[in-house]
Parts: sequence; structure tokens; C-alpha cells
Amino acid sequence: MASKKSKTPSIDIGIDDAQRKKIVQGLSALLADSYTLYLMTHNFHWNVTGPHFNSLHQMFMDQYSEQWTALDLIAERIRALGHPAPGTYREFVKLASIKEVEGVPKAMDMVRNLVDAQEATARTARRMFPVVEEADDQPTADLLTQRLEVHEKTAWMLRSLLEG
Repeated sequence: MASKKSKTPSIDIGIDDAQRKKIVQGLSALLADSYTLYLMTHNFHWNVTGPHFNSLHQMFMDQYSEQWTALDLIAERIRALGHPAPGTYREFVKLASIKEVEGVPKAMDMVRNLVDAQEATARTARRMFPVVEEADDQPTADLLTQRLEVHEKTAWMLRSLLEG
């Protein structure tokens, strides 16, 4: 009796394999930027000092908590499209457009770094729209819109701390 090979069921959601692969490549870069941003924000939460300690410590916690939830949403969308989500530091370093910050910056330098990282993550998300629009992938477009709203608003709030 011949053994049957287990075969992964094909995916027929109205987005072809090549389009799904392109979308997953973009989502993987977004996941990497988002994870790098999460880790940076959590690091700054732990290490912030100075006269604005209380407000920045709380703000950073609110931001990394929101970011943590977003990581799962992005990874699960990758899985729903039939691909494994990247999940190692090595993969994230290769995929991310955000570079890690060395040492412990001063509080306002932390804010500047976070503005740059929020904006970089927004750019990564925005670059994906032509790909998802071509594939008629509304769930990914919705996820990208939600992430853009968060990153742009957070960058604005952080920039406001730097004025004056």
C-alpha cells in the first residue's frame, strides 16, 4: 500500500500565489519595523531619566503596549495569506528599515529616535498600498490604514514634545 503524502491545502481566496507572496514580503518588512520600534520603545521606557521621566515613562508604555498588539495582527495576516511570519532577531534585522539605537540616549534624543522610527514604519506601510490595491486585498489595506493612522498620530505627538 502506497503512503499518501500530506499536502497543504491550496489557498483560493481570490489573490493568486505571486500576489500573496509580494504582499507577504511587504508585511514581513512592516512586521520587522514594528518589532524594532516596539523593542526601541520598551527599551526607552525602561531607561528614560530626567525631569520628564513620569510623562515619558507612561507615554512609552502606552506606545509599546499598542505596538505589541499590532505585531500579532501583522503576523496573523501573513499567516492568513499562507506564509510563515518572520520571528527571529536575525530576520528582523535583515528586513527592518529602522536601525537599533546604541547605548542609552538622553530623554529628548529618545523622543527624536522614536519620531524617526514611527515615520519609517509609516513609510514601510504606505509603500505597500499599490501592491495590495492591485491584488484587491482589502483586509491588508485595512490593516495598513489602521497602522498608518497610529504611526502618523504617534509621530505627531512625539514631535510636539520637541517644539519650543
